[in-house]
Amino acid sequence: MLEGLERFVVDVTDHVATVTMRGHAVNAQGRRFREEIIRVFDTLHDTPDCRVIVLTGEGRAFSAGADLKDRPDLTQPGAYPQHNRMVRASFDCVLDCGKPVVAAVNGAAIGAGAVLASCCDILVVAEDAFLSLTEVDVGLAGGARHVLRHFGPSDARLMAYTARRMYGPDLLRMRVASACVPRDRVVEEATAIAREIAAKSPLAVQAAKRSFSWTEEMPLRDGYRYEQTQTVALSTTEDSKEAQRAFAEKRPAVFQGR
Repeated sequence: MLEGLERFVVDVTDHVATVTMRGHAVNAQGRRFREEIIRVFDTLHDTPDCRVIVLTGEGRAFSAGADLKDRPDLTQPGAYPQHNRMVRASFDCVLDCGKPVVAAVNGAAIGAGAVLASCCDILVVAEDAFLSLTEVDVGLAGGARHVLRHFGPSDARLMAYTARRMYGPDLLRMRVASACVPRDRVVEEATAIAREIAAKSPLAVQAAKRSFSWTEEMPLRDGYRYEQTQTVALSTTEDSKEAQRAFAEKRPAVFQGR
């Protein structure tokens, strides 16, 4: 299904796909990384056996951000627009993936790494892991809008303006992360959450993700109206009927994704 990957390892077990970044000391993001993450998430989007994704990093970092050796050549016309388009796509593929994504933040998530974590639906962080936007330290900008998905406005600005490291306990206190655990348990905890999600109706979970994605910037009334259209669409599915039967019969539901 996903052969020839250099920067990722993908394993799908019991409807949970574990996607592990690898192949670089700190999982920095360059062209090869971006090409592969788009391929991985687009493929999992269309893989029926995958219902939830856990994203984590190999080694001591989640992702230390953009590979500074892979910056666009400013002497080449069009290099920056092409580069920026690829960067956006590498984040959009996670945001647009129809399956929920749980980030198992095992270590440093810096710059583009913090943005990538922010593109995920749920964050589980190691106690000694941290998120940091270091762009102000190197005279660049970026990431502010993405981190606002999980951070409150004041904390997002504090992180962006100071380049501070926000460690696991801080992230839990700020309600950015749903869980903060020792490093050796972070993937286990994220996988437990993913399995809990995978046991639910896949169509209903995907509709919930669409609702979060589409209504994020909508006014309340318009957002709820959109959610109601999702309920109407789900009501005629076999999974919805099975869920109602299982509830009435006090047994676990068996979902088929249709």
